[in-house]
Amino acid sequence: MSDAASGPEIVVYWRPGCGFCSGLFRQLERHGVPHRAVEIWGDPDAAAFVRSIARGNETVPTVTVGPVGLVNPTVHDVLAVALEHAPDSVPSDYEPPEPGRFARWLTDKLTG
Repeated sequence: MSDAASGPEIVVYWRPGCGFCSGLFRQLERHGVPHRAVEIWGDPDAAAFVRSIARGNETVPTVTVGPVGLVNPTVHDVLAVALEHAPDSVPSDYEPPEPGRFARWLTDKLTG
């Protein structure tokens, strides 16, 4: 759980039976990332909020980090946003993964 004094919290919107949600929870826990879970089937307001972010769909996991909403993110997507918006939520020993060969190639092409 995040403490309000430490800044914005990471909120994971999920539903029962969602394998992607289970995977994200495991990864967040493995990295020691504090978060709050909101089950959308038991909370109509949460379900409506997810639809507002996910183009009318109830796609989960949907995650908010401060003002940023992410639909079906990886743990690294969450932590990249958290570095900017909720740095107290990111473990001090976290190191983002190195970009793969395609990402390096694309970056080289786009940045010249």
